[in-house]
Amino acid sequence: MANKFREIPKQEEIEELEELVKLEEPKLSPKASKQVKKGVLAKGLSKVFGGSFLSDDRAIQHIPFILFLGMIAILYIANGYYADDKIREVNKVSNQIKELHTEYISSKSDLMFVSKQSEVAKAVAALGLKEPVVAPMKIEMDSVKPGVRKK
Repeated sequence: MANKFREIPKQEEIEELEELVKLEEPKLSPKASKQVKKGVLAKGLSKVFGGSFLSDDRAIQHIPFILFLGMIAILYIANGYYADDKIREVNKVSNQIKELHTEYISSKSDLMFVSKQSEVAKAVAALGLKEPVVAPMKIEMDSVKPGVRKK
């Protein structure tokens, strides 16, 4: 019942209105023609975003190009995921390097501590070895080569 008072224009009336509009349109200046081109662009974009361009007969010609663009988009997305994975892997490896470096430094300092003379003396005391109390003696030789006799 809501459409009871609504009048549906007949095809003849629509054609008459279109003819009147065409007659009353002033000649377009160059600036106005740019506006018309923008209108064409807007119509084209609305067809693309609305999906109505796929129902045209000319769309069949563009299917390979559309598939090509789709494949490029898929490759672009896949490349982004691949780059993210590589960045995560690089971060993981750099953290492992840092941990190994700190382990190396701590092992090196432990080795330096254990190899001190006092620590070595403590470690070998359990084996019964003692540190000598007398300083070592220096053995001197003549500058003559061994095995050669002086005359």
